[in-house]
Amino acid sequence: MNTFYSNGKLLLTGEYVVLDGAEALAIPTKFGQSLTLKPFDKPEIIWGSFTHEGTCWFEASISVPKLRLINATFNSEKEGSAEFIAETLQNILREAQKLNPNFLNSHQGYIIETHLTFPKNWGLGTSSTLINNIANWAEINPFTLLKNTFSGSGYDIACAKHTTPIVYTIESEEPTVKETSFFPDFSDELYFVYLNQKQNSREGITRYKQYKETAIPLISEINTLTHDFLHAKSSQKLNQIIKDHEQIISSIIKIPPVKERLFADYFGEVKSLGAWGGDFVLATGNKDTISYFNNKGYNIVIPFDQMILNR
Repeated sequence: MNTFYSNGKLLLTGEYVVLDGAEALAIPTKFGQSLTLKPFDKPEIIWGSFTHEGTCWFEASISVPKLRLINATFNSEKEGSAEFIAETLQNILREAQKLNPNFLNSHQGYIIETHLTFPKNWGLGTSSTLINNIANWAEINPFTLLKNTFSGSGYDIACAKHTTPIVYTIESEEPTVKETSFFPDFSDELYFVYLNQKQNSREGITRYKQYKETAIPLISEINTLTHDFLHAKSSQKLNQIIKDHEQIISSIIKIPPVKERLFADYFGEVKSLGAWGGDFVLATGNKDTISYFNNKGYNIVIPFDQMILNR
C-alpha cells in the first residue's frame, strides 16, 4: 500500500497578477488531501473520494491500461455530475500517462482512496492536492500536469509540495519558489474567515484576463506590497498594506474590495485571498473578531496559527 499526501493552500498576496509574473506570498495549510492505493487483481482502477468526515462523495471504475470509464457515481445535489467529475479524473490520469508512458501501462489494477482533511467547499485545494498526489504517484512534474489539465499559476502546487510559506513567481513561464518564514509577532490578531461560498478560480482568471493589460504596469507595486506584507512589524502596518493591495486589485478586475462590499463597519481590515468573491478572506482584528463575523452569519473563523502549516 502506498500513500501520498499534499498540503492545501492560501494565497495571501499577488492574486491574479501572479499569472503575469508578480511575486506572490502563499502558505501551505495544516489541511490537505491524501491518496492511498492498493493493488487490485482486476485490470481496473476502483476509485473512491472521501470527505473529511469519511463519507464517500465520488466513486468510479476505470479500466487499465486504456483508462476507459466503466461507471461513476457522485453524491451531491449541487455540483456537476458523476460523468463530468469522472471525465475530469480520466483526463488527469491520461495526461499523467502521456507524461510517463510507464504509468498505468499494464493490466495491474488498483483500489484508490482519496481523503480530504477539510470540507471540500472551503477552496483550500481539492484539485491541486489531487494533481500533486497523482503526479507523485506517476513520478512526473506536477506543474506540467496542472498546465495540461486545469491550467492556473501553479502556486497551489508549490504549496502542496512545500511545508513553509513561499514567495512564488513565474519567470519565463517557469515557476520559481522561494521558501520563507511568515509568522509575525501579531499573528494572534490574524484570522481566516470563510465566506460561506466556494469561488471558481477559473472564472476569476477568465475575468482577470479581460483587464490584464492594466495589470502589467502595477506588478512592481504588488511586488513591493508582497515584500512589505512579509516583513510587516505590526497589524497597523499590515492594515495599510492590505488596503493598498485591495485597491490595486480592485482597480484591475473592476470589483469592489470585500470589506467595502460586505464588512464596511468592521474595525479591522479584510483581504480577499485567491479568486475574489468566495472561499476564505484574511481579517486583522482582536478578541472581538470572531463574534463580529459570527454575528454576520460567518461561523467559520480560524485563527492564523490553526491554519498555517509550520511557523
